[in-house]
Amino acid sequence: MTEQPSRIRRWSKSAFDLACIILVVTAAKAAIAEPFYVPSGSMEPTLLIGDELLATKYPYGYSTASLPNFIALPDSGRVFGALPARGDVVVFRWPGDRSQVWVKRVIGLPGERVSLTRGVVSINGQPVGIEADGNGPAENEDGSQTTARRFIETLPGGRTHTIFKLSSYDPLDNVPETIVPPGHVFVMGDNRDNSADSRVPLAAGGVGMLPISNLIGRVDGIVGSWDLGMKRQPLWTWPKGLRLSRFFSGVS
Repeated sequence: MTEQPSRIRRWSKSAFDLACIILVVTAAKAAIAEPFYVPSGSMEPTLLIGDELLATKYPYGYSTASLPNFIALPDSGRVFGALPARGDVVVFRWPGDRSQVWVKRVIGLPGERVSLTRGVVSINGQPVGIEADGNGPAENEDGSQTTARRFIETLPGGRTHTIFKLSSYDPLDNVPETIVPPGHVFVMGDNRDNSADSRVPLAAGGVGMLPISNLIGRVDGIVGSWDLGMKRQPLWTWPKGLRLSRFFSGVS
């Protein structure tokens, strides 16, 4: 007579424990950090297709954008808000569809004047530093590779990062000077000829000026990486696609 109630109590306790674990994990993902997967090459060579990122959420404060990825709510105010630093790689809700999460690099801050001339970024009328650095392989979404010219870009303040140029001329190489509005940032992909970013209006499928309230977090590291090109190979060869050198590596 006592076995059935005892079994129900055990099941109830297990369900309660599972609910507590889910609640703790959800809260941690909302408040501390959350992993994200890179499906495109817009941030190459900094981020590769198949990288799994870890974005920390507390540096920029919290809003509805900070909720776990599967929860998409309308824009809200931000608490404990802070501006990203120039050069930060950020994960954000795409303003055109808040269920989509994108990743770019912060180039321009509120009130600054940003333009591009022949592919060179200028901030407040001053061109950023740019130095040729040979060639590198740019991976396409289908797993094929294209040779890209590699450059070292130095932003005001001294932060440096590597960018790719796939062609000697791209329509987005020349962008008229525009002022970043209050509460927004100007973001770009490191793969300059393969990125719909702040150079492209939102109505045309780009980001436009990114509202700071859409920021999810700062990309501080890569926790894992797998070469998606291996999907075309036999299943037993897939472990060879693990990019072990990128596991638990930093992002600059």
